[in-house]
Amino acid sequence: MLIGFTIVAAPLLFAIVNAAVQMNRLSVRSQQLVVHGMQGTRNNQRMYEEIGALERQARLYQIIGSADLLDVYARHHARLTTATQELLTLPLDEASMRGVRDLQSKADLLLQDLKHAAPNSPHMAELIASFPQLSDAASNISDRINLQVDRETTSLELATQRAQKNLVWQTLLLVPMTLAVVGVFTYLFGRPIRAIDRAISELGRGTFSRPIAIRGPADLERLAAQLEWLRGRLLDLAQEKNRFLRHMSHELKTPLANIREGTELLMDGAVGELQSGQREVTAILRENGMKLQRLIENLLSFSAWQAKSVGLEISEFKLRPLIKSVLENQQLTLVAQRVRLDVQVEDLTPLADRGKVRLILDNLLSNAVKFTPRGGTISLHARGERDQLLLDVMDSGPGIPAEERNRIFEAFYQGKTPQGGHVKGTGIGLSVVTEFVNAHGGSIEILESKGGAHFRVRLPLRHAVSATREKAHAA
Repeated sequence: MLIGFTIVAAPLLFAIVNAAVQMNRLSVRSQQLVVHGMQGTRNNQRMYEEIGALERQARLYQIIGSADLLDVYARHHARLTTATQELLTLPLDEASMRGVRDLQSKADLLLQDLKHAAPNSPHMAELIASFPQLSDAASNISDRINLQVDRETTSLELATQRAQKNLVWQTLLLVPMTLAVVGVFTYLFGRPIRAIDRAISELGRGTFSRPIAIRGPADLERLAAQLEWLRGRLLDLAQEKNRFLRHMSHELKTPLANIREGTELLMDGAVGELQSGQREVTAILRENGMKLQRLIENLLSFSAWQAKSVGLEISEFKLRPLIKSVLENQQLTLVAQRVRLDVQVEDLTPLADRGKVRLILDNLLSNAVKFTPRGGTISLHARGERDQLLLDVMDSGPGIPAEERNRIFEAFYQGKTPQGGHVKGTGIGLSVVTEFVNAHGGSIEILESKGGAHFRVRLPLRHAVSATREKAHAA
């Protein structure tokens, strides 16, 4: 694979480097052309201005004859000299360089002659008559420089066109070559890798029925054999787990029902009125019997859902009485833990599976009770938002560590946070909640909270009865 990547990347890397080098050369040339053109134009403008200033000072000196005017003339001459020297630093052709030097020589001779010429003399008139020649020389220099800039611009355009053609031909040659190499290595590695990816995805989804057989390079075939062995082991474990859950749950449910029935008879005084201490012990037995019943119901629900034998029984019901019933079942634990409740429930009438919604609330509340410290607070809020039912269950416990948030909805996963209570959970409560929420077409998420855990469940308020029955029938 590394050799294949190298073969594919080498010509592309060469093309990129070559294009970068050519673009850099063209960029440098264009930048130099712009800079030199601007400098030449600016210096030509300065020459025109200084020659005009020299002519004006010479005419004033001819009329007035003041020596101060010669000093001003000398300063303008120095500026003209600076402009011509800057032009000589540019990459001009030989004719332009010769014209600049001739202009400078004529300006120097004019300065020397002007210093020795008397004002209002015929010689002074001859000197003034030579200034148009300086202007003509400056004009010729400007024309030559502009012509040179035009030639360089044309040359740059031709070089750019050649570079574009070279890049196009390189691309036309490299694209089929690269595609051919990619096709070869895709054929060699792509099919078995996609097959392995598909097999791993099926294993992750819990689909163990399709055997894994892959043809390709020896390393990939060995990997496929390992995946096939893993598929067989996972299939055996899944079947064994489901059998164990079903048998254990059914075996526990019958004696537990007898225990609960006997506890209810004792609480009702069927065998005589109980004393306060006896009633307290009986209440503890009743509470723990209800906890065990919830655990067994979760196991049965999870096992049945794994076997795809449970659907939704959609009906319309009042939300407030359902939540009140769930809270009453947890009342003894809440009182024993001295947990304060913050219940805010809107008067809603959802269309959903009442039993599944009850188990969702019961499991979330049980989870909150397990992790809420003595004297803490549990909040249960329910409200409607557009076409959704929003259920928020919050506690004041230690919260959920960030590294565990992606796993707490997995079956049989129990976090590292210590739990309270005498009866430990099985680790499937939240997974059952997730299954039932997804079956309704809803979602469950963990929200950020200053303290404790905050679960939010979103369920459709008006679940489509026909569509739900079809899904349940298909399940």
